[in-house]
Amino acid sequence: NDYVAVLKSAVPAAIKDAGIDPADVIGIATDFTACTMVPSTIDGTPLSNLEEFRNNPHAYVKLWKHHAAQPHADRINELARERGETWLSRYGGLISSEWELAKGLQLLEEAPEVYNAMYKFVEAADWIIWQLCGTYVRNACTAGYKGNLQDGQYPSREFLGALNRDFAGFAEDKIANTIGELGDRAGGLTAEAAAWTGLPEGIAVAVGNVDAHVTAPAAKATKPGQMVAIMGTSTCHVMNGDVLKEVPGMCGVVDGGIISGYYGYEAGQSGVGDIFAWYVKNQVPGSYYEAAAAHGLTIHEYLTNLSAEQEVGEHGLVALDWHSGNRSVLVDHELSG
Repeated sequence: NDYVAVLKSAVPAAIKDAGIDPADVIGIATDFTACTMVPSTIDGTPLSNLEEFRNNPHAYVKLWKHHAAQPHADRINELARERGETWLSRYGGLISSEWELAKGLQLLEEAPEVYNAMYKFVEAADWIIWQLCGTYVRNACTAGYKGNLQDGQYPSREFLGALNRDFAGFAEDKIANTIGELGDRAGGLTAEAAAWTGLPEGIAVAVGNVDAHVTAPAAKATKPGQMVAIMGTSTCHVMNGDVLKEVPGMCGVVDGGIISGYYGYEAGQSGVGDIFAWYVKNQVPGSYYEAAAAHGLTIHEYLTNLSAEQEVGEHGLVALDWHSGNRSVLVDHELSG
């Protein structure tokens, strides 16, 4: 409901701030944090909106940073190594508890009533497009990086069934759908969504995409070997390549995962901006806040200015950035800073 509320407020505000005529807008595209999963009915209704599931936590959106499926990820990784599953090396040898398989297996085993009731386990990146145009299309980015789709195939029924007999059909039943290439048209803006946004009915709605990966074309860094570091709550390092390499510890490599025609590579860390936020809330002396206020600066700006005056490593501090676990290269979200 919050996601739809954003469409109703942010889009009209952006049009107003830009001073443009909505009639001149010819399309809308969105990006989303991934892997953020919505258990949905056949018409796209989140199960959390149904009365019988209103008090069941598993019926709600599993945010990208949900790490409670780490034991399930561990089982998936162990079995994949035992069986010699070829897709595992495309993810640096380990898949994350943040991704679709681990979250889906947790859902089945901890809330089978929710698992069985959902029509699809939908990436929020695709769910929001579904709300805008009435058509459910899977984007190639999340399907590859988060859903383990490689060379047109998800992990096999045999592999998934070996994890749990009732999980055998997860890929084909709960996550598989028509794949849309990044930048393609998913459909036209519905009358309802046009009323939400103030945009013309029928304009193009682009296939969904991930917040980090859209940054490469936005930064005009799409040629092979150009790496972009996207820093937020977490960080993603993304880069296109014209050759396929399997690199231990990376988050993944996906054909067309960033730009069609290239292999998209990703690595990064789960905790970055949120570590800074935790630090200023819990570790910074009051005198620093007072000094920042005296300079008319936020505490982040003040600390940044102080650290900019030091050479790299001059402070002698050694720290582990594992407050939210490790994404690259250890892929273990139970690690602690």
